[in-house]
Amino acid sequence: MKVIKFPERQQWVKLLERPALDTGVLRPAVAEIIGQVRSGGDQTLRQLTDKFDGVLLDELRVREEEFAEAESQISAELKVAIATAKRNIERFHSTQTEIPKPVETTDGVICWRKSIAIERVGLYVPAGTAPLFSTVLMLAAPAKLAGCREIVLCSPPDKSGKINPATLYAARLCGVTQVFKIGGAQAIAAMAFGTESVPRVFKIFGPGNQFVTEAKLQVSLTGTAIDMPAGPSEVAVFADETCVPAFVAADLLSQAEHGPDSQVLLVTTSERVIARTLAEIERQIESLPRVEIARESLVNSRAILVEDVPTATELLNEYAPEHLILAVEKADEVAEYVVNAGSVFVGNFSCEAIGDYASGTNHTLPTNGFARSFSGVSLDSFVKKITFQKVTANGIRNIGPAIETMAEAENLRAHRNAVAIRLESLNGARTESNL
Repeated sequence: MKVIKFPERQQWVKLLERPALDTGVLRPAVAEIIGQVRSGGDQTLRQLTDKFDGVLLDELRVREEEFAEAESQISAELKVAIATAKRNIERFHSTQTEIPKPVETTDGVICWRKSIAIERVGLYVPAGTAPLFSTVLMLAAPAKLAGCREIVLCSPPDKSGKINPATLYAARLCGVTQVFKIGGAQAIAAMAFGTESVPRVFKIFGPGNQFVTEAKLQVSLTGTAIDMPAGPSEVAVFADETCVPAFVAADLLSQAEHGPDSQVLLVTTSERVIARTLAEIERQIESLPRVEIARESLVNSRAILVEDVPTATELLNEYAPEHLILAVEKADEVAEYVVNAGSVFVGNFSCEAIGDYASGTNHTLPTNGFARSFSGVSLDSFVKKITFQKVTANGIRNIGPAIETMAEAENLRAHRNAVAIRLESLNGARTESNL
């Protein structure tokens, strides 16, 4: 990690830059894949799966016997762990249910808003060197809670044409309706536009590599909603003399091992914390199976020494991290000053890994600074909000004249007439009616 001491504020923008991606080649390559899937359907998906995943599939859809086989391969211990995580995720997300609250804005004018589940959603679950079956729980559990009628999941197959058993087990446990052996940009295209086998969905969720991310952005321009823009994973740790350097090092490495394009950031008011944490990183990193990936990630990472807590919080809000760990004295108080972060972990024992798996919060979070304006996935992500209004005869009498005046001022005579004709009918009626 590069160490920077007391940077000037004008250096912050440059200092906090994420690893840059070359989108010059990426964009046309992804656009070509999307176009091929739109025109070629299942046949193209098979060809692309053969090309990118090294397996030629007879059938893209996961069959019932494959779910049964996957369940038999999962240990009892892992089943209990998955059930624990699912329970906590459901418990947390169930508190986000919105109950309609009618409000009478004017006498006789009643308005309310209702959450309606998105009927068909698509989930993307990465595989490769680290099959992220935990992502199934994070996406499918709230989708089911929200009431989504159809939940479609895509994940890349391995060389034998199988999807990771834990991914299939979690999918079945959470009520996913269909699972397909498709990865990469082609999976996003299949869910966005539909094929002979894959249903077209209305919103796509889930993390992925730069091809998946670019594909999500491109299909979002053609009518398919996405959860959020996202990039490589990242964590920032704010630590002071009360931290445990071994804990901090472990947290930094837990994100660094995601991929060489991940970024980790240590911000501290103590030079000794930097020295002890870097020493701990060197001690711990050698025991990691993904040591080379972690080392590559650390090249893009920073340890920043600042003068005081206010400077640290300002710098971290400028960075807007996906994950923020507060390993500092009075962490609860410091947390109140956080305005830009995907998810915050308060105190020395609140490791980011617990949020990745089983605390109950969602691990699908905005990266690359999008935490300034985007939220992580929640129950709200799987619903749309429809507003309703009901106007009685008394209500149109009360509010009608104001609407007539405003419509006339905007030169929208038909709008004015829609109110006027009702008022005239009431003025001509013998008895008052509450329609």
